[in-house]
Amino acid sequence: MNVLGIDIGGSGIKGAPVDTTTGKLLDERRRIPTPSPSAPEPVAQVVREVVEHFSWTGPVGVTFPGVVVDGVTKTAANVDHAWIGMDARKLFEDATGLDVTVLNDADAAGVAEATFGAGHGRGGLVVMLTFGTGIGSALIMNGVLIPNTEFGHIEIDGHEAEHRASDHAREVHDLSWDKWAHRVQEYLEHIRALLSPSLIIVGGGVSKKSEKWLPHIELPGTPIVPAVLLNEAGIIGAALAATAAR
Repeated sequence: MNVLGIDIGGSGIKGAPVDTTTGKLLDERRRIPTPSPSAPEPVAQVVREVVEHFSWTGPVGVTFPGVVVDGVTKTAANVDHAWIGMDARKLFEDATGLDVTVLNDADAAGVAEATFGAGHGRGGLVVMLTFGTGIGSALIMNGVLIPNTEFGHIEIDGHEAEHRASDHAREVHDLSWDKWAHRVQEYLEHIRALLSPSLIIVGGGVSKKSEKWLPHIELPGTPIVPAVLLNEAGIIGAALAATAAR
């Protein structure tokens, strides 16, 4: 099945048609900067632009950087707070005139990696963590998504983890890769203590630079691997979610 996947991020909104049987993009992805402020209506207009760019008329999957329950966005840590309580599914369907499925962005990336990427064929609890504007998390238990976890907001030494260990925090504090890795190590130790995962997948933009920092991480007994699908994971996962919803 071919589905248009759209991934809404803090800095960019990316989309492409996806063959959900193979996980392959069917066209070069389209990226448009996320509007500032990232309020619902301007973001919906960008989603419509992506749809129109591909002249798309079929189902659409859209990710959102926050908790999504039945198409309604419940949190908005890294986008405009006007999203809280918004019926995002209706907003995007009204903007595009198409059938839309909405889910958390890290959940989408986790589903994609579990289906076609680093978590393919892995049993037990797989944890996907995306390091970007914030820290997103996804839990996959024996191939089944446990949605809307928000482990980027756990507190470490009185601070939210993503305020210390996100890629944004690395840039803001001008941290070297090894110093940032020390913060990530501390965060991953908390994750392991809470969840005892069989595998941790690290995604987001830093996954394509994993050789700079992942060698500094040590969690004996818990394998940690970089995401395989990189920045395409959210797009692919959004398309898979729309397929599953039909």
